[in-house]
Amino acid sequence: MSSTPNIMDPALARSMLFVPGDRPERFGKAVASGADAVILDLEDAVAPASKCRARDAIADFLQRGGQAMLRINGLDHKSINDDLALCGLPGVTGIVYPKAESSTQLQWVRSRMRSGVALMPLIETAVGLRDVHQVAATPGVTRLLFGHLDFCLDLGLEPGDDEAELAAYRSTLVLASRACGLHPPVDGVTVNVHDSEELSRAALAARRCGFGGKLCIHPAQVSKVNAAFSASSNDLAWARRVMDAAEGQPGAFLLDGQMVDAPVLGKAQRLLAGVAR
Repeated sequence: MSSTPNIMDPALARSMLFVPGDRPERFGKAVASGADAVILDLEDAVAPASKCRARDAIADFLQRGGQAMLRINGLDHKSINDDLALCGLPGVTGIVYPKAESSTQLQWVRSRMRSGVALMPLIETAVGLRDVHQVAATPGVTRLLFGHLDFCLDLGLEPGDDEAELAAYRSTLVLASRACGLHPPVDGVTVNVHDSEELSRAALAARRCGFGGKLCIHPAQVSKVNAAFSASSNDLAWARRVMDAAEGQPGAFLLDGQMVDAPVLGKAQRLLAGVAR
């Protein structure tokens, strides 16, 4: 079993799979799941009494050639210095910082990271969303993640099945990401791991809203999420037809009765470049 996941740049990942850091027997399954990125978790998924064991398991995985992102605890946690010590190890491809609320937090974490490692703040609180533009503009931040479960808890929200109550908050993350030159943000988890239709609906809705990926909590979710954030064969065929028809055209033109102008050409180019999956 290989200890090195076949992952892409976390900034482009469609699927990010959480794995509890104290469950090393699951690391290999996560690697083999097809997830674009694996996040070894030291925070919510690990009980306080197990955090030391989790750090040891993660260090062993990395020292054996493994690659993964890490979700560390917040700066106010008693073991944060031990978590930060892992951040500089080879094999760490990204750091997820929970309940991010300020540039000061992120700059401190960044000072303990190796150059080139992605820094991804989780927006999970009212303060974090209020100051999301400051967070997104922090040097070194690569991408925003939406921790909508903690966010709902913080605000006392009880979203319905379609989570329409969260639409404005999600759009705020998309806007901040674009305004600060970041890649599209990553949406939160779907907790029902047995309902693939619910997962697909949630992932497609997030893509339509401008997100570029989704957090996962089970390997079975990965393929559905990857599919939702990938261009379909029909999408690509349409994009190629648009680009072929655009050759020699001086400006806007009609294709199949629909106007094609600069924004439509831009969408086709983005699809073919693989930016929108």
